[in-house]
Amino acid sequence: MILISGSGSNMAAIVRTAQQEDWARRHGARVAAVLSNKADAAGLAFARAEGIATEALSHKAFDSREAFDTALAQAIDRYQPSLVVLAGFMRILTPGFVARYAGRLINIHPSLLPAFTGLNTHQRAIDAGCKVAGVTVHQVTDELDVGPILDQAAVPVLPGDTAETLAARVQAQEHVIYPRAVRAFITALA
Repeated sequence: MILISGSGSNMAAIVRTAQQEDWARRHGARVAAVLSNKADAAGLAFARAEGIATEALSHKAFDSREAFDTALAQAIDRYQPSLVVLAGFMRILTPGFVARYAGRLINIHPSLLPAFTGLNTHQRAIDAGCKVAGVTVHQVTDELDVGPILDQAAVPVLPGDTAETLAARVQAQEHVIYPRAVRAFITALA
């Protein structure tokens, strides 16, 4: 199960890698569904075109974060996933939700954690004078962006970089390490 909020580029990288490497045959694993909190998320169209079940569940339809997370968990549980992958899912999850999927909930964050948790990571790395930046795949805990690190990739911060140019180089590495981390996780389950 993959959760997205937008274009789903990391989700697409995982789906393509799963197809190219035939995870279904080799690991008994497949992307069961893609769920978004935004009905117009472009990634849903990609998933549908690949024959993957999709759902949209707007967080705006709920009175509280807890109510949304309860409905989200019910939607996820219909697919009985071994792993829940956050791929640009732009919602902070409640401790109860995180506990429900403890040990099988992973996320990708555009910095070399533990540096620059939260938002605006690329500009913050540039402003801090970092020589390298990067991306981290980690297990999700109830504390934002501090779970056990599963994989990382570094990219140089170049003279004249903007947040956008740095983000583009980091995203290229995201598309490499996220499928690799998911593969390692499902291989460990087998």
